[in-house]
Amino acid sequence: MSPETAKALETKTKLLEGALRTLTEQGIAKTSARTVAAAAGVNQALVFYHFGSVDELLAAACRYGAERTVARYRPRLATVTSLSELLTVGREIHEQERAGGHVALLGQLLAGAQTHENLGPATAAGLDLWIVEIEKVLTRVLAATPFGEFADPAGLARAVAASFVGIELYEGVDPTGATAALDALEQLGFLVGALEELGPVAQRAVRHHLRRTSRR
Repeated sequence: MSPETAKALETKTKLLEGALRTLTEQGIAKTSARTVAAAAGVNQALVFYHFGSVDELLAAACRYGAERTVARYRPRLATVTSLSELLTVGREIHEQERAGGHVALLGQLLAGAQTHENLGPATAAGLDLWIVEIEKVLTRVLAATPFGEFADPAGLARAVAASFVGIELYEGVDPTGATAALDALEQLGFLVGALEELGPVAQRAVRHHLRRTSRR
């Protein structure tokens, strides 16, 4: 890599991180070429040189942030062996992301998607990265349960991701309610875990009931 290419890559990374920091600390309404450049410590003309527009920079920053965050948690998700553990890990990730300001960032991205044309697809693409990882876990852990042949891992992965997004936003107005919602999801995981521990005869009975119900 030439020194010029390395310098350009360094500048683009500074702008991406500056955009994420500005969104988190100042909100979408105060995010501009000037505020992002100030956070990145570069000339604001470089926003347009490297990305063409502030909207394109924000979209790229959204994808960059999501890829970096998902990559950080991917190894942990790969070790999950049950639905209850998945929900526990989800709660751990939620706490860590909240402490790092990333829950506030998600709220700003969702708000900005209403007025910034490129931000909606970029935010959805970032969420899809999470959904792919959750679907992998669900496909793996549900296969060994009575629910394996009846569950839709892709749909469930979106439901789980949507639940956590909703809880993260809800937490801003009702922290106690958000905690109760997380507790309820965790309890659901424990219930499924109890079914996983049933003996072969009981599991066959559950499968038989599900098959009969699904044919109605």
